[in-house]
Amino acid sequence: MCGRFTLYEQIKNIQARFGIDVSAIEEATPSFNIAPSQSVLAVINDGEQNRLGRLRWGLIPYWAKDTSIGNKMINARAETVSEKNSFKHAFKRRRCLIPANGFYEWKTIDGKKQPYHIQMNEELFGFAGLWEKWTDGEETIFSCTILTTEANDLMNDIHHRMPVILPKEHETTWLNPNNRDPATLHQLLFPLESKKMNAYAVSTDVNSPKNNHESLLNSI
Repeated sequence: MCGRFTLYEQIKNIQARFGIDVSAIEEATPSFNIAPSQSVLAVINDGEQNRLGRLRWGLIPYWAKDTSIGNKMINARAETVSEKNSFKHAFKRRRCLIPANGFYEWKTIDGKKQPYHIQMNEELFGFAGLWEKWTDGEETIFSCTILTTEANDLMNDIHHRMPVILPKEHETTWLNPNNRDPATLHQLLFPLESKKMNAYAVSTDVNSPKNNHESLLNSI
C-alpha cells in the first residue's frame, strides 16, 4: 500500500518535470510526511495540455452519499481497478499523476514496525493515480487515490505491496483522457524495477503525521 509520501521539490521543477502548461499553484510548502485526507499536488491532462492542481487524498466516488468513504479509498489495487465500482469510472477517463520525491513503508521486525523511506534514486517521480469530482449541493470536492501493485524485489523485503511508479515514457499514455482501453492501461501498471529504487530506515517519528520536518528523511 502507500499511506505516506514526501514532496519537497520547488514548483518550477515540478512544472518542468511533468511538462505543465497550466498551473493553479504558484508555490507550495515542502512536505516530508504527507498523509491521507490532506491536499496533494496532482497532474492531469485536459485533452490538450497538462495541468497542475490540488486534490484531496482519499477518493470519493461521484455516487457516494457522504465524504467519509474517502478515508478508505487512499489506494486502489491495479489488478482490480477496472472492475471495482469505486474506481472503474475514474480509471477510464480521470487518471492523474501524483508527484513525489519518495514514500514511506513499514517493515515488521521482531514484532515492531520500522519505517523506511523509499526513493527513485533521488529523482522526482509520479505515482499513477485516479481523480474524481464529488458534488453535494453547493459543495464540490476533487479527490484522488494512488494505485498499488505487487512488490518488486526491493520492496518485497519491506512490504508485499508498493505504489505504481510510472516510468517517464509511459506518463503521456496514462494521462491521455482519450485512452480508455482497459487492456492498454493495465499494461502500464507494473512494479518499477528494483535497480531504479533505494530504501533506508528512518526514525519512528514519521509514524505521526503531526511530525513534518526535513530530519524525517535522515537515515538511522
